Amino acid sequence: MASPGQLPPGWIAEWNEANQRYLFIDTATSHTQWEEPVTPVAAPADVAPAAPPTHGGKRRQYAAGQTQAYYSGADAAAADPGYYSGGPSEATLVNQPGAGGGQLFTPGLAGENQFQAQQGPQPAYYQPDAGYGQQQQQPAYGGQPAVDGLANQFSTMGIAGQKQFQLNTINMLTSPPEPMDLQRPPPEIRLPPGSCISPAPTATADPSYQRLTLNAVPTTSSLLGKVKIPLALVITPYRTLDEGDEPIPLISDVIARCRRCRMYINPYVQFIDGGNRWRCCMCNMSNEVPQMFDWDQARNQPGDRWARAELNHSVVEYVAPTEYMVRAPQPAVYVFLIDVSHSAVQSGMVATATRALLENLDRIPDEEKIIKVAIICYDVSLYFFSMTPGSTESTMLVVSDIDDVFLPKPTDLLVNLSEARPALEALLGRIGDMFQENSIIGSALGPALQAGSKLMAPIGGKIVALSCSLPSLGEGSLKNREDPKLLGTSKESSLLQTANSFYKTFAIDCSRAQVTVDMFLFSSGYQDVASLANLPHYTTGQTYYYPAFNAARSEDALKFAHEFGEVLAMPIMLECITRVRASRGLRLASFHGNFFVRSTDLLAMPTVPQNQSYAIEIEIEDTLTAPFVVVQTGMLHTTCFGERRLRVITTAYPTTSNLSEMFASADQIAIVTLLANKAVERSLSYKLEDARDYIFKKLVEIFITYKSSMTAAGAGASAQLALAENLRMLPVLVLGLLKNVGIRQSAQIPPDIRAYSQALLTSLPAQLLIPYLYPSFYSLHTMPPEAGTVGEKGVIMPPALPLTSERLERHGLFLIEDGQTIFLWVGRDAVPQLIMDVFDLPNYEVLRGGKTTLPVLDNPFSQRVNAIIQKTREMRRGVYYPHLYVVKEDGEPPLRLWALSALIQDRADVLPSYQQFISSLKEKVNGVGY
Repeated sequence: MASPGQLPPGWIAEWNEANQRYLFIDTATSHTQWEEPVTPVAAPADVAPAAPPTHGGKRRQYAAGQTQAYYSGADAAAADPGYYSGGPSEATLVNQPGAGGGQLFTPGLAGENQFQAQQGPQPAYYQPDAGYGQQQQQPAYGGQPAVDGLANQFSTMGIAGQKQFQLNTINMLTSPPEPMDLQRPPPEIRLPPGSCISPAPTATADPSYQRLTLNAVPTTSSLLGKVKIPLALVITPYRTLDEGDEPIPLISDVIARCRRCRMYINPYVQFIDGGNRWRCCMCNMSNEVPQMFDWDQARNQPGDRWARAELNHSVVEYVAPTEYMVRAPQPAVYVFLIDVSHSAVQSGMVATATRALLENLDRIPDEEKIIKVAIICYDVSLYFFSMTPGSTESTMLVVSDIDDVFLPKPTDLLVNLSEARPALEALLGRIGDMFQENSIIGSALGPALQAGSKLMAPIGGKIVALSCSLPSLGEGSLKNREDPKLLGTSKESSLLQTANSFYKTFAIDCSRAQVTVDMFLFSSGYQDVASLANLPHYTTGQTYYYPAFNAARSEDALKFAHEFGEVLAMPIMLECITRVRASRGLRLASFHGNFFVRSTDLLAMPTVPQNQSYAIEIEIEDTLTAPFVVVQTGMLHTTCFGERRLRVITTAYPTTSNLSEMFASADQIAIVTLLANKAVERSLSYKLEDARDYIFKKLVEIFITYKSSMTAAGAGASAQLALAENLRMLPVLVLGLLKNVGIRQSAQIPPDIRAYSQALLTSLPAQLLIPYLYPSFYSLHTMPPEAGTVGEKGVIMPPALPLTSERLERHGLFLIEDGQTIFLWVGRDAVPQLIMDVFDLPNYEVLRGGKTTLPVLDNPFSQRVNAIIQKTREMRRGVYYPHLYVVKEDGEPPLRLWALSALIQDRADVLPSYQQFISSLKEKVNGVGY
C-alpha cells in the first residue's frame, strides 16, 4: 500500500518510529503490511532482466593497449580522482549525463560495433548446501508463511532494479521447531546489479567455507547495535570436498593484488581505463592489470580474461612464488608420542595404536616421498628409536633424565618414511611386545612433548600424543583436582581452566616453531582434559577423548582405530598463516577457534587439519557508504606434497540501513556458531552461569528488537512471540546449546567430559556442530519403504522428527544421534519379529543394552537399518566414528537418561522443555521479570 490515505475498509495505519514508516493493520485478520517507500522507477517486476553477457562464440581478447579504440572516455574517469569517490555505485554512473564519459570495462559486448556501456552481469545468487544435507533449491525467505504467521512485505535496499526482500513473521508460540529447516540454505546474498563481473554461480562462496551472521550488513555501528544480532564471520576454509564438488581451481601464472590493502583480485572488482586497470572493491584503489593477466601461458597465446578462475570463482588457490616464502617448503613431519605405562598397555591402547599406525602408513599423504616420522615412547622415562634407512633394524635409546630433556642421537631418530619403511614396520610390530610386562605407573608426558618438539623444531610439523593417564612427572605434571563438591557451583569453571601454565607457554613455543599438537586421551580416571586441550587449542590441533577406553571391547578399538587412521590419512596445510581482510569501515574485533593470534589480524596455524571451524567478530568503525562490502580470507601454506600455495576465499555482502532487511538476511546457523564460541569463552573467563545468562539474554534482546521494530505491538505487551521465519530454529538451537554438556547446568557432569565438549563446541564445523546441538531423531519401525535403500544421492534417510519423547512409542525402534554418539532406542513392547529382524534375538527380554555392534542379517529391514547407521557415520565432514548404544526403554537408568537428554525439547531435571523455554522468552520480551 502506498499511503495511509489509500487504505481499504477495515485497515488502520500505525506510525513506526524505528522504520519511519506506517504499518498497515487489517483489524479483521491481524495481517500487517508496511507502507511502500518512494523509490526510483524501476522496471516492472514481471519484466525479465537482461541476460548477462555471454562469453561464448567469438571472443575479443583484452590485452593491454588493444582496447582504446573501443572504449571512449575511459581516460576521463582515470584522470578525475573524484569521479568514483562516494555517491552512487560505479555501476550506476555508467553513461549517465554529465558523468564525464567514463565507462566501466565490461565483458562480452554483443556484436562487433556495439560499444554501449553495460552494467555488467546480474549478480549470481546461490542456493548452496547449508552444510547439513543435500542441496535444496529453497527460497531463503519468502515462500509459504506459517498458518498463523504475519506476512510483511518490505522495501528494497534502495538500489533500482534489485530484488525485493520479503520478511515473513511467525508466532513462535504456535510454530514448533521443524527439523527440515536446518537442511535449508541460509538467506541468499542479494547484491546490487553489476556488483559481480561474473555470471558464474561459483562467484559466490558456498557458506560451508565462509558465512556471515547477517547477509545484509548494517551501514552504521548504531544500526548494528539496534538489531542486536552480532556481526561475525564463521569460516571453515579447509573443508573436505563432498562427492560431486569440483576441485578448487589452481592458478599458477600471475597473482593480482591491490597495492594499498593487499586484497586479491576477485569477481567483485571493476575494470576501468579500457581494461588496463582494475578498481579494488575493498579500498577503491586503482591498480594496474598485470601484463600476463591476459596471456595463456599453457598455450603461449593471448587468453580470455573472462575465463580466468579468480574472476569466476570465490574460492581459488595460487601457486605461491618465491617472494611468498620465508624459507623453502618443508616436508610434513609426524612425531608419535606413545604412552607405554602399565595402564596404557593393560587397556590395549598400545597394541591398538601401533597396529592402526602400521595399517595406515600407506594412507599418509606422501606422493613425493618426503614425509618424515619419528616414534617416542614414554612412561617415567623416554624411549627413542633409531631407525637405519634401508634396514629392518632399529635401536632403542632410553633417556631417564626428564628434568633436562635432550636428544640421545643427532641422526636416525627422525627418518624419511619411505626410506626407513622396513625398519618402521618392524618396530611397530615389536613395540607391544617390548612393553608387554611394563609395570611402571606414571607419565612424563611434558618431557615427551619437549623431546618431540626438539626433534622437529628445525622443520615443524605435527606431534600426535597418545596419553592414558594424568601427567605426573617433569614439566607439565598435574594433580587430580576433580572435586565433586564444586560441580554445579560457581567455582566449577575453575576446573575448566588450565592447572599448569606449561600447557599454554609450551603451546605458544610450538606455534612459533610451526609445530601442532594433536591429543588422543584414553584415561579410565581423571585426566585433566581442560589443561591438556590447551596444546591443540593454541597450535591448531584437535583433542580426541576416549573415556574408559578398553580395547577388549571391539567397539572401543574400532572407534579409535578408525579415527586415528582418518587423522593420519588427512591432508594437512603446513606453516600456514591466515589473514582475513574486510572492506574499509569494518574491523576484525575478536577471534575464536584453535590458533594463536600473532598480530591484530594474523592467525598463526602451524598445521591446519580439514574441517576445523573458526569465528571472527566484526565491528563497524565508520559509516559504510558503498553498496556492498567484501570479506576475504587468505591462507598462505605449504601442502603436504611440498608446494607453497595460497588459498583465497572471497564473499561480498550488500549493505543496508533497513532493520527488516537485516532480520530477513540473518543466518541462524552462523549466529548459533558464534554463540557457542562466546559461551565457552565466558565460561572460562567468568562462570558457567554467566555463559548461560549471556546467550539467553542475547536471544531475548533479538526478540525484543524484533517485536518493537517489526510488529504492530511495538514496545507494549503482546500475546504473540514474533520472529523472522528464517530465524525459526534459533530458539531451539540456543536451547540445545544451553542443554549441551559443555555448559549445561548440572552437578553430575565430570569436568573431563565438560572440557572435551567445550573443545568440540569451539572447533566443529557447522555441519557437525548443528547436530551436536540439535540431534537427529528418526522412527525406524515406521520409516517410508525407500528409507535405508540407495537412491540417486546415496542411502535415503528417514524423515527427521522433532526432539521430544512424545514421538516415542512403546512398540517402536528409534534412532537418535548427535554426530558423536548413536542411540538405538527399543520400546518395551517391541514385537519379537522386530527384535529378531534387527538383533537376531528371540524377544525383548533377552536383549542387552549398552555399547554394541549391530549384526547385518539376511533380511531387508536389518540391511536398511544398518545402511542408515552406516550413512549416519559417513554423512558428515570430519573423522568422528560415533559409538552405537542400544537403549532399552526399561533398561539401565544412566544410559536411558543419557539418550533422553538428546531429546532437547523435553524437560530434563532443572532444564526447561521447549514450550517452557518459549514461554519464559515471551515473559522476558514483554518485560516480566525485567
